[in-house]
Amino acid sequence: MATPVTDPAALASGSLLDQKLAKSSPGKAGLVVFALMLVGGLFYIVSKLSDDLSFVHQASIYPYVLLGLALLIALGFEFVNGFHDTANAVATVIYTHSLEPHIAVVWSGIWNFIGVLTSSGAVAFAIISLLPVELILKVSKGSGFSMVFALLVAAILWNLATWWRGLPASSSHTMIGSILGVGVANQLMQGNSGTSGVDWEQVTKVFKALLISPIVGFAFAALVFLIFKAVAKDPRLYKAPEGTAPPPFYIRALLVLTCTGVSFAHGSNDGQKGMGLIMLILVGTVPTAYALNHTVTAAQIQTFAAVSTQVAGALGDYTQPGVILQESGPELEKFVSTKQYEPAVINALQQMITDIRNEATSYGSLGQVPQNMQANVRNQMYLTSETLRLLGKAEGAPKMSDADVKAIANYKKFLDTSTKFIPSWVKVAVALALGLGTMVGWKRIVVTVGEKIGKTHLTYAQGASAELVAMCTILAADGYGLPVSTTHVLSSGVAGTMAANRSGLQMSTIRDIAAAWIFTLPAAALLSGCLFWVFNLIAK
Repeated sequence: MATPVTDPAALASGSLLDQKLAKSSPGKAGLVVFALMLVGGLFYIVSKLSDDLSFVHQASIYPYVLLGLALLIALGFEFVNGFHDTANAVATVIYTHSLEPHIAVVWSGIWNFIGVLTSSGAVAFAIISLLPVELILKVSKGSGFSMVFALLVAAILWNLATWWRGLPASSSHTMIGSILGVGVANQLMQGNSGTSGVDWEQVTKVFKALLISPIVGFAFAALVFLIFKAVAKDPRLYKAPEGTAPPPFYIRALLVLTCTGVSFAHGSNDGQKGMGLIMLILVGTVPTAYALNHTVTAAQIQTFAAVSTQVAGALGDYTQPGVILQESGPELEKFVSTKQYEPAVINALQQMITDIRNEATSYGSLGQVPQNMQANVRNQMYLTSETLRLLGKAEGAPKMSDADVKAIANYKKFLDTSTKFIPSWVKVAVALALGLGTMVGWKRIVVTVGEKIGKTHLTYAQGASAELVAMCTILAADGYGLPVSTTHVLSSGVAGTMAANRSGLQMSTIRDIAAAWIFTLPAAALLSGCLFWVFNLIAK
């Protein structure tokens, strides 16, 4: 049984952590390694960004100023995300003396960096798909910029507020709440029902992941801890750390491994949330360089043309005679906005696919599309992809054959390759921001996770159980492209181990965390919706 915390005042002040920091070395070697990564990363970012912008000809410096400001705010979100969420990963290794605090933080920052670099981008675009399509198509206009700035500023403000209180609230939850707020505000400003601008099916999918993951963290961490107690009889595993002595070698190795895994998984999953928004910023400010994926080759364009012809022909089997089509673009925009199917949608989709094919083949490759046409071609591709995604779910839409569904999926994959891509320098920038954030502001959240969830300090076995389950849960979610909260999974895992050990929970902390979880979504939504309205007034 772990030693109870008998002095609430000492517990609230984080005295155990303060003692350990007072006795620890500064971890200069780790700081030097990260400093070298920072310098190298900044050089890489600047060189790549310069190369991308070298052939962009802007008559005004305004887009570049806007680009710099937007990137600063977007990376600021990832920085706050770093010291708000990633601190969970180092809590157990610090409190169990498995790693010296400064080394643990640098180590976590490095593995966050690696996780971001190796991420697939699936989570990034799962988040983006929650945004109103009409605003994404207008990302280079005032309403599009208002959307991006409102999302990021609202998320940063709420994350800072919960961090200041030492509450492990979820950055994922915050970002999704901000997105919903913008979607609802956009519809209300147009005189429509607020809920009509939200893809509730996608929202439900994301929220299921956010809701189930803490339950998984609590239950499985408790189960793993009980297995520990049944298998490992070493009494040292179930005592709170005393002095500065590290745990037994095997448990220390496991704790360092799980800290590494959670840090990597956090970078791979949470690090993607800002990437999609950064891509919207790049498309809005310098579409010539980032609206389309210029790595798509001429040979791929030829394949795309053949698949386009096949899909356009297949859609002809589902068109209805006598349907009068004015313009394909507005018809498809209406469909993706309202989700209401009308027979003209198939005709408009067939026409749009043919137009995109003709444009792509006439230019030869996406890199050869004229500067003034890059944003237009991207919007056509993005709109077509969203229409195809929603078409199979729309009530009243024709039921297509398996062969046609397969051909459409193959066609959609090319569209997404052309518009949903993340340059390597964006990943490096997000990775550095996350890593720096982890190193700067980790202490407040670490104190809460390590000392304030249970009535006893964290033991070796509890720390290993919570981190092991968190690592596996986040990596599994990343594989399915689902955004989950590192904060929710790990803090609920710690609570699960406390419950399994019958250590008792500090209900005041649990209530504060639960309140932060409950109020994060409506608070972030209200804040982002209000900011969106204000920014739109300024942008007019």
